Order: sequence, then structure tokens, then C-alpha cells
Amino acid sequence: MTVHDPTSAPPPAADTGRLSVADVQRRLAGRRGPEYWRSLEELAATPEFEELLHREFPRQASELPAGVDRRRFLQLMGASLALGGLTACTRQPLESIVPYVEQPESLVPGKPLYFATSLVQGGYATGLLAESHMGRPTKLEGNPDHPASLGATDLFAQASVLTLYDPERSQTVTHLGRISTWQAFLADARKALAALAAGPAGARIRVLTPPVSSPSLTAAIGRLLERYPAARWHQWEPAHRDAAREGSRAAFGEPLEARYDLARARVVVGLDTDFLTAGPGALRYARQFADRRRVRRGSDSMSRFYAAESSPTATGTMADHRLPVTARTLGLLAVALAAEVGVAGADAGGALGAREIAWARAAADALRRHRGQGLVVAGDCAPAAVHTLVHAINQQLGNVGRTVDYTAPVAGGEAPMAESFEELLTAMRAGEVDLLLALGVNPVYDAPADAGILEALYQVPRRVHLGLYRDETAEFSQWHVPAAHYLESWGDARAFDGTVSLQQPLIEPLYGGKSALELVAALADDQERDDRELVRDGCRALAPADGPFEPFWRRCLHDGVIAGTAFEPRSAVLDAAAATAAATALAAEPATDLELLFRPDPTVWDGSWANNAWLQECPKPLTKLTWDNALLVSPALAARLGLASEDEVTLTVDGRSLEAPVWVQPGHPDGAVTLHLGYGRKAAGRVGTGTGVNAHLLRTAATPWRAAGATITATGRRRPLASTQMHHNLGPDPIQGSNLEGREAERRHLVRVGTLEEFLHEPDFVHHAEHGPGDLSLHPDWEYDGHAWGLAVDLAACTGCNACVLACQAENNIPVVGKQQVAAGREMHWIRVDRYYQGELEDPTVHHQPVMCMHCEQAPCEVVCPVAATVHSDEGLNDMVYNRCVGTRYCSNNCPYKVRRFNFFKYNDTDTPVLKLLRNPDVTVRTRGVMEKCTYCVQRINYARGEAKREQRSIRDGEIRTACQQVCPSRAIVFGDINDPQSEVSRWKDEPTNYALLSELGTRPRTSYLAKITNPDPELEDEA
Repeated sequence: MTVHDPTSAPPPAADTGRLSVADVQRRLAGRRGPEYWRSLEELAATPEFEELLHREFPRQASELPAGVDRRRFLQLMGASLALGGLTACTRQPLESIVPYVEQPESLVPGKPLYFATSLVQGGYATGLLAESHMGRPTKLEGNPDHPASLGATDLFAQASVLTLYDPERSQTVTHLGRISTWQAFLADARKALAALAAGPAGARIRVLTPPVSSPSLTAAIGRLLERYPAARWHQWEPAHRDAAREGSRAAFGEPLEARYDLARARVVVGLDTDFLTAGPGALRYARQFADRRRVRRGSDSMSRFYAAESSPTATGTMADHRLPVTARTLGLLAVALAAEVGVAGADAGGALGAREIAWARAAADALRRHRGQGLVVAGDCAPAAVHTLVHAINQQLGNVGRTVDYTAPVAGGEAPMAESFEELLTAMRAGEVDLLLALGVNPVYDAPADAGILEALYQVPRRVHLGLYRDETAEFSQWHVPAAHYLESWGDARAFDGTVSLQQPLIEPLYGGKSALELVAALADDQERDDRELVRDGCRALAPADGPFEPFWRRCLHDGVIAGTAFEPRSAVLDAAAATAAATALAAEPATDLELLFRPDPTVWDGSWANNAWLQECPKPLTKLTWDNALLVSPALAARLGLASEDEVTLTVDGRSLEAPVWVQPGHPDGAVTLHLGYGRKAAGRVGTGTGVNAHLLRTAATPWRAAGATITATGRRRPLASTQMHHNLGPDPIQGSNLEGREAERRHLVRVGTLEEFLHEPDFVHHAEHGPGDLSLHPDWEYDGHAWGLAVDLAACTGCNACVLACQAENNIPVVGKQQVAAGREMHWIRVDRYYQGELEDPTVHHQPVMCMHCEQAPCEVVCPVAATVHSDEGLNDMVYNRCVGTRYCSNNCPYKVRRFNFFKYNDTDTPVLKLLRNPDVTVRTRGVMEKCTYCVQRINYARGEAKREQRSIRDGEIRTACQQVCPSRAIVFGDINDPQSEVSRWKDEPTNYALLSELGTRPRTSYLAKITNPDPELEDEA
């Protein structure tokens, strides 16, 4: 094992095919790289990357090994055609269909029903509409009447339906590892409570829950505490928001929550925040932010966004000016920004570099010029002192009451969660707890490394766990009760603004699970009460005094929200000394050699979603990793240590060590490394167990988001990771005169970006670089007498959040393939979100581009299919006829956009009975040996056509919404009839920034893009 001195020259790379950052830097010395690039290999133009571009499929995705001769090729192809023909003629097994004896009046076969419900994460509710087919939910959409969703959802909501049908969910009550019953549990728990009640009023009883905002659950726990007044209720989650709450307590003397209105903000400054893709109000904020960034014909303004962050986020990619800094420097930057806008007591001194000072001055100037129309946002991982300064800055600039308001906290108790959790652990270690009710939490996995959770648990004689899975905490509990999924149970919770949202079940509990509300009420009331009645009681308490309750109740169930329950803004008076104290604390923080940062994972969050295969296989927005986490390091740090992506290192901090693979992340600040939470599970189910490394083993309660003084030691081993960033490359992007490796520049303009100034000067600037046949073609034009469907994507609005990827997967029965198959380039997603870097390796700008089937007018795939499995419809769709496909893959080879997916194996599980309930009955479930791709959700088109025909009318514009369009929080996607000049999609395509991908090939795609327009600050542009 070798330890490399960061100050020394990197050791020579071993000849293992690995590409180190030093190799990239040597190749780039004195040369100009591509303007847009996706990976280090592409930037360095390695021979491996060049070979990859010219292969039909990436790496092992093609079945023929290199060097196969013509004779062997013909043998294999003949066999594949013969087997394909046999498969096409195979008779499927018969399935019995049993009709209803008495069909429910509201149930019409083939016609889905929709019910309003809510997903609760971190204690905050997001309103949903659940689509139900014959009594089984299959798809979730956003509730347009809900203040937190506005009709959109995130990837977690889309994936939650898979968790509902997960066959590995806990299915039985267990006692000491043996199967028991709910009634036996109640009898034992009530006996224990009765014995403890004889003591000092239940002093030895503790309840541990995640953050709770549910009025019904709060009332039930309140009744339990009334019965046992000395009992205590604690709340805990690893991705807690303690810093934000304590920052507001220091600023205003009480904990408050900030609520933003980005629709009014002309200037936004973000400090270590991911407010567009994570957090309780992210869906609403993404909509508001994107609306202020849209540039259309006649527009002359857009908002400007400055972001400083210690770890790259999807929100940071949307910034006009992104500044990568360490966590310590971010605190000093907040002080400098406060000083620049005139906050008393803030003085940054000379601790910042020239670039940081210039950024702070430019952001402060923009904020001052737009007083009352600016906004400064701090993220949940930022220190409490940074939050205090942000409150002071917004007060100083007159933003409070305009772009930001303050309300009472929505979720969580009075004390910080870390403090409440430590109080519980202290009592447990002291032997002061005889009964612990752990409801929906997993502290054995996600407690801080210094908590000593197992030693504390062993001091509790009776431990009860309620959870969806028999997880790490369940294994150390005497009683385990399976939890009901939110789509199986009644409940309520508050949205980010305080609006009470209702949950209603779409299906009977598949495994007899119980909700936390049912369990607590059964113990508090000495009787089992239906959770529906408990929620009704909570709704009754919020109903108007004058008027009947039943119509009010039915209206609330229909809408999914209880109107008029949002928290009113509070008047917040800033403590004059708070900013001075915060600035002093940040300035006094000592420097460190290397910071270790912890962040919730973009796809599995804190580990609670670890057993969801859709989320595990969803490529992360920036790294494009799947099925793993990795230690993110900057290119500069990797070069100093002689590291490359997939090298294994030992990460040590405060005497604790962890072995993890490295991933070189462009744009990561030097002097810091990032490790995401949520991996390294030991009892998460077959999908989530054993993936990645457990970052919780290095976290401490005192500094949960940052550890100073980390060291990295190379182990000399490699740990393969599955990343999709090298898959489906369309060829070099705009190189603009590059002579890299002596190859000719290929001007393929994939993602197009311009500034607001360029747009105002010449709106048609995006088309100047186009060349090629354009609309010229030897093929006859298609004529469409009726509809002609098309789609457009606004790149300025896309945040890369991946909600569209998961929505498409849920809608179209797309299977997962596993880590090994992803590594071979065989992922099945019908939509991919390509991520492009622009600029320098250390600090590039990032752009996102969703790519689905282009539905070309002159489709290269159609002319090469020998069995007419891919055909052109009379409405312009490139249809796939699955039962014709024999798997030649000629269409994929001929597709320049690389959007077709081939079932190499039987990826869909057709044997597990419960998974059959998951699938959309309107979409074919494919087996092996057929080609798949985006269909513009043709099943939705057909459904709307049927409804319009039944009602004797034409299809309305906006009536059909593809799954990707409907889910998108920022409304970056629009779909409709391009034969209708008044349709929204026609108006988008008529914009001067509209362009087609690879238009020079003459394919005339129906999917087009609006170029990304940015609004850079001239002051910082001059500095650059």
C-alpha cells in the first residue's frame, strides 16, 4: 500500500487501461479541446473513445467479439433469424380471466380512475394523483391543486409505486425472529405499557419517529403522552434540516422556516443549495425559477442566478455563474456577501481569493440593483451561521415579504433532531428506557458513527420496530411490525407551506401492514380504531364550524388538500447582534487540508429508497453512476494523488476509515471530497443490500455534513463502477477548429447555448452553424390529413432531475437490468438525459439534454428493418410492432440518435405474481429479443382519441400529455399537434431558438430543442 504526498509529483500510472487526470492534462497540454464534452476520455480523445464512437454498441453491448470473420457472422445471424422466427410463433400460456359477479358501478375495465393522495418525505407532503386500473395503482402524477407539486412530481414519487409492489417488503409480524400476529403484538405491548404505567407515569417509555407534520399522528402521539405523561417523543432523520432551523433561531430568537417566491426574484444567489431538485418546495421552486428563465420571441429580460457550492449539484448547473469553493470558504463568502450589501458586523477581511471576492461583489451589486426583487438562499447542508447571515442579507435588501416569507416550522419537534436523538441515546445508555417504539426509522443504519447505537439498544429490554422492510434496526428489535405503504393507508401531513394534505389508500394492504397512526392509536386508546376514522377526526377539527361536515370531507378527499390550512407568514425581527456573531464564528473557523463532505444521494436519498431498483439504476445527474456511490474528487486532487476513476482508496477521518472507489468529478472544488449517503446497506433487501459504501460510518453528530482533516490513501486496487456517461455517444460535439490528436473537426451541434445578449442581438444565432441536406431528401414527403404529433424540449428549463426518466419507466413497463448489464451498455431507459460539460476541466459549465426517440420524418430505422417491425404511422410516429421484431438490430445500428434499446435477456420478471400488478395494462410487456424505444406514449394518444370520439369532438391542445411532459417540474417539455399552428408545441417550434438534433443528416426529427439561453453578468465575464 502506497501513500502519495499531495505536494509530490504523481507516480506513473500502471498500464491497466486506466485514464488518470494527469494523462488527460498531458494530452491537453498546448491543445484546444472540444467545446462540449461528456467524459474525460472524450476530452482527451483517447483511442478507446474513438473506437467506441465507431462501434454499433458500447463495449460489451454488442454480442459479437472483435475479430469475428464473415463465415462465423453469417452462421450467427442465420441462427438468430431462425430462433427469432420460432420465438415469434410461440404460443403464450393461457390465462384465465374471471369476470365480476357484481361489477362496482365506478369500475369500467380499460378506463383508469384517479384518486388524490400524498407522498410524505422528511415530514413534508407532496400532492399526487394516483392512477388506478381495476383497483391497483400503476402510475402517479402530480396534483395540480396541491401547492407543493403544481401537477409535477420528482423521481421518488414516480418510483414509490415500485416500492408498493416490492415482493421483499416485510410481510409478517415477527417476535424474536419468529412469525407472530398483530393481536399478539398488541397484547404484549399493552401488558408492557400497563407494567410501566405503575411506575412514574411511563417515564421509561420512548417513541422515535421521523419528522412528523401529520395532525392525526401528532394527536395520537399526544394522547399516548397524556396517558403516560413522563414518556418522551423523539424525532430523527439523517438528512435533517437542523442547521436551517438553528440559523433562524439565532437570527430571530425562534425557529422559523423560509418560504420563497422565485416568481418575483430577478436575481437569485444560492449558497450550497440544491433548492431546484431537493427539499420540500423543490417542485414549486423549479416551476417558478424556470418561468423566469424562459426566453421567447419578444423577451428582453430573464433572471440571473449566482451559485457557490462545495459539492456539485443539479441546481448549480443552472447557474449563470457557478463558483466551486470548499465548505470553509463558502462561510467566508457568505460573510463577504453580507459585508458587500451593508449588513452591520460583517467583514470578510482578506481571507478570500480574487475570484471569490469578484464573485461576491458582482452578486452583491446585482442584489442591490434589484432591491426587493432579489433572493439569497442557503442549503440544508450549509452551517447555521451561513443561514443566519442569509436572513440578515434578505432583511437588509428588503426581500422579506416579497421574495421570502417566514412561517412556523412544518415538521419536527421543538428541539433540533440531532439534540433530541442524542437525548434518547443518553437515556438508553443509562438504562432509563424499558420500551422503545421505533416507527418508520432505521437508526442502526443511519445513526452517527459516534452515537454507539447498538450499545444503547442493548440496554433497552423491549424494542418495537415498524417499517416497510425487515431492515438493520428490525434485526435488533424483539418485535417487528410490517408497515403499510402510503398507497395502502389513510393519513395526512402538511406541505412545505403548511397546507394539510390527505392520504387515501388505493389498494388493500398487500401484506397486512399497519401505519404508524394505527399502531400509536391502538396503544394510546386501548382499542383498535380504523385509520380512516382517525383522519376524519383530524379533518373535522379543521372543518368550518358552520356547515355540514360530509360535503366538506368529500371535497377534501377529491382535492387532496384541506383549503385554508397554509401557515400565515410571521413577522420576523432580526437580532442586531446575530449577524456579527455568525460572521465572527465563520471567520474564526480554522483552515484544513482536506474536507470530507456528506450529501444525500440524488437517487436513493438517505438509504430509505435503497431497495428500489428503478432508483438504483437511474443515472445520477452529474456522475451518471448507477448502483453505487463513490468518493467524488476534483481533477486537481486526483492529479496530485495519481488517482483515476474507479481506483480504490482508504478514506480516514477522526480515526475512522472506509474503503471506497474514486470518481473524478469535473467542477468539484479542490480541497474537498464528497461521499453520498444511502449506500452500504446490510439489510435492505436483495436489491439494496451490498451496494456502495456506508458514509454514515464516518459522520458525527456534531458535524453531520462536513468532516475536517480527511486523508486519502490509495490501496492499489480497482473497484469497477457502472456509469452511463460513455454510453450512446453521438459523436464529437462542436469542436470548432480543434486539431486534437490531428483529427478533422466534426461539427455536430448537439447542445446549443447562447447568452441573452446574443439572443437580443440576433435571435436566430443557433442556426448559423447548421449545414447538410436539411429538408432535402430523395424520399417522398409524408402527408398528414389529421394530426401530426411532435415534441419540443426547452434546454433552458431542464435541471437534469431525472423525473422524466422514472416517469417513462413507470408508464411504459421498462425493466431494470442490473449493474453488470448497465456496465455493458445495456440499460433499457427510453429517455436518457445527456450531460455536457463546457469549458475548463476544473470548473466547467454543465448543460442537460433529454434525448428520446426523435420520430424522424425520414427515419433511418424504417428503411432497414427486414420484417417491417418499425413503421411510419399516419400521424408521424415511428411505431414499433413488437411481435414482428426478430432482433436483427439493424434499426439501432442505423439510428444516429442511439435511442433504441434491445432486450438481450429476459429483463422483465413475469413470474413474481405481485409484480404483475405493477404494470400498465395499456402497454405491452416485452420479453427478450425485441427492440424498444420511446413511442410518444402512444397509449395516451389512443386513449384521448377514444374519449374525443365518444364525446364527438376533436382532441384539444394539451389534452394529451406524455409521461415525461406531465412529470416535469420546470415544464421543459411540451407535446402536441404540429399541424395545429395554434398549439403550444407549434409555438415553441416557431421560436428562433428552436433546432433539431443532427439536422445536417436530413432525418427531419419531430423532436426538437430550444437552445439554452444564459444571462451572464458582464462584470464577471470581463473578469474571466
